[in-house]
Amino acid sequence: MKRWLIAGLGTVLQLCLGTVYAWSYFQKPLVAGYGWSNTQVAWTFSFAIGFLGVAAAVGGILLPKFGPRKLAVTGSLLYGTGYLLAALALRLHSLPLLWLGYGVVGGSGLGLGYVTPVATVAKWFPDKKGLVTGMVVMGFGFGALLMSKVIAPALAAACQQQLPLVFAGSGLIIGVTSLIVAAGLRNPPDTPATSTTTVSLAPVWSRQFGLMWLVFFCNIVAGIAIISFQSPLLQDLWKKIDPALTPVTLAASGATLIAISSVFNGLGRLFWGGLSDRLGQLPTFRLMLATQIIAFIALRRTGNPWLFGALICYVLLCYGGGFGVMPAFVANEFGQPRMPVVYGCILTAWSAGGIVGPQVVAWLKDHAGPHAAPHAFALSAGLLTLGLLVSLFR
Repeated sequence: MKRWLIAGLGTVLQLCLGTVYAWSYFQKPLVAGYGWSNTQVAWTFSFAIGFLGVAAAVGGILLPKFGPRKLAVTGSLLYGTGYLLAALALRLHSLPLLWLGYGVVGGSGLGLGYVTPVATVAKWFPDKKGLVTGMVVMGFGFGALLMSKVIAPALAAACQQQLPLVFAGSGLIIGVTSLIVAAGLRNPPDTPATSTTTVSLAPVWSRQFGLMWLVFFCNIVAGIAIISFQSPLLQDLWKKIDPALTPVTLAASGATLIAISSVFNGLGRLFWGGLSDRLGQLPTFRLMLATQIIAFIALRRTGNPWLFGALICYVLLCYGGGFGVMPAFVANEFGQPRMPVVYGCILTAWSAGGIVGPQVVAWLKDHAGPHAAPHAFALSAGLLTLGLLVSLFR
């Protein structure tokens, strides 16, 4: 029974950390209210995901030495502080401080917090690695729902739409909750003493690791580009169909898509993670990549907001699935003792994807205007095709 409690605590921690995926909720208000470009604002999210991956790699190396509780508590403190620094940055109208606070500090907290429950729960469930690590990272996918439909709207209404106060309140709520659940994480009682020794980084330089990293990267870029701009993209589509729609109505439609797609993001981690226990991790990745290529081709052609939303939800189902499948993939390929280190290093693909995906879409929105979305979808389909081809070389 205790191992399910640990899994539950890890899921709640991931739920708090996953609020970063609601960034597109703030993208348009920040551009409109502060006079910054889409690219400038998007760098905040890119820095957060970029430092997430780097910190996760460091966290995977440090986890055997310091244990899950210390690392998760540190990550929670940094992530909550990132929100508070972002609030100060908005009060001061300082874009560099926003990048430093939410991006660097908050992103570092995300990385330390993310890798810890995944690696820890895998130790508690050697018999159900795919299913249970999928369940834990499912919480991360649901974080956007929590932020876009509960925390941010409630704080915005209470604070009269003042974004600095919304970020400050979010930091307090998320930071305190994260600290409480992080304090309960621990290794199984029968964890061997050798787990505290340094694990070799040799697997990271292998051809096998490189292929896994590249496949993961291609899946991430396609999905995270959507996550960072799904609300503005949907609003643009509705505006084209009905120019009379008010900004409030458009923002509400964007928030609804964030919330619904976050459910698919979360469920994808559980669904594909569990399916990979039966099909194998590599065949599951191939299936996700191939079906997404079709989805992005359809996205490029559709002008229907409802079909657009449905296709976005499927893309995020597969995007989340990559994170549900990869922990078990790493553990099975490199062994459980190496899992924290290798998995932390493979999350640097998330760093790279978090920079490439949002920045490409931001640049297209600033320079291509109404043609931004079709170009972005075509690039995503191309990257997924590359990932599928790479997966065949194993």
